[in-house]
Amino acid sequence: MLKNQYTLDNTADLISPALIYYKDIILDNTKKAISMAGDPQRLWPHVKSHKCAKMVRMQIELGITRFKCATIAEAEMTAAAGGAHIILAYPLVGPNIARFLKLAKYYPQTIFYAIGDNYETLSELAAAAAGMKMSMNVLIDVDLGMHRTGVSFDSLLLLYECLSGLDGISIQGLHCYDGHCHEKDFNSRKQIVDENDSKVARIRELLRQKNLPCKILVMGGTPTFPCRTGKPDFYLSPGTLFINDWGYYSGFPDLDFIPGAAVFTRVVSHQGGNTFTLDLGHKGIGADPQGARGIIAGFEEAKPLFQSEEHWVFSLPAGSSLPPIGSGQYVIPTHICPTSALYPEIQIAQAGKITEQWKVTARNRKINF
Repeated sequence: MLKNQYTLDNTADLISPALIYYKDIILDNTKKAISMAGDPQRLWPHVKSHKCAKMVRMQIELGITRFKCATIAEAEMTAAAGGAHIILAYPLVGPNIARFLKLAKYYPQTIFYAIGDNYETLSELAAAAAGMKMSMNVLIDVDLGMHRTGVSFDSLLLLYECLSGLDGISIQGLHCYDGHCHEKDFNSRKQIVDENDSKVARIRELLRQKNLPCKILVMGGTPTFPCRTGKPDFYLSPGTLFINDWGYYSGFPDLDFIPGAAVFTRVVSHQGGNTFTLDLGHKGIGADPQGARGIIAGFEEAKPLFQSEEHWVFSLPAGSSLPPIGSGQYVIPTHICPTSALYPEIQIAQAGKITEQWKVTARNRKINF
């Protein structure tokens, strides 16, 4: 039963649904990640999980200076918050090339990195940067098996060589994301990780033999984070685990990070028998992955029946007592990243009370650039 650690005292005037971050849990999760990594400078956390400047500043206070982003707005937010190294982990095409270069020029104290997986778009980036009398750092995006973006291992060496001769960009290393590795068993997951890591190490050695620098290897996400903590040559790039959610908490027993977020919601109806309805539709909680979108703390046995835009109907086992109409409930999201993006601000809780609000700064796709 999870309810006790999420129940708050001062929610009478809180409009529901509302997203809550539990600051002490998130701090503990972050300190644990630092301990597992061995050094905060090995961590390159993804900010898409929260899109929040105050979260970035909190991690900077703990010694983390490197961050990864999915959008230019996230990169701008992170630079303004004081991030020293920022990867935009998304291919740059169209007007985003100029946007990103202008952002990098505006924040000269921050070291920016683009990623890419083909000669055509990266040569466009190089030409645009050279035209602005800049040189943009680049990490080659490698496909470890997710088949979403990234160059294959077979083509990686040739692409790296060809791009290394272009003015306007500086190839710094590799970006290797393995979001497809969701094996629940740690040893099965680690076997896949080790096989890919051996291929990456071999490529880097071949590059060194050709006198091509490959200084930076940014590896993995949350599920594969514990598989690489003992590999000091790698930067580690989890995102979700700092806040954590029900999906990872229940799906990966070796990831002992407590979920640090909940959506506060209220019971609005009893539909007879053993069913009740929350004011939490799919506009208020992340809709991916497939399956249950969250679990009610203290009512883990409740089964979701269906969800619409503003309603979520549950059933309890026969003979169970229904939560009273108007009562506050705490839903732990299955996936916190898309849930965070649904709210303009996050309620911050400490010691059983909401104490402040954090703006979701990069919720929109554009801030200034």
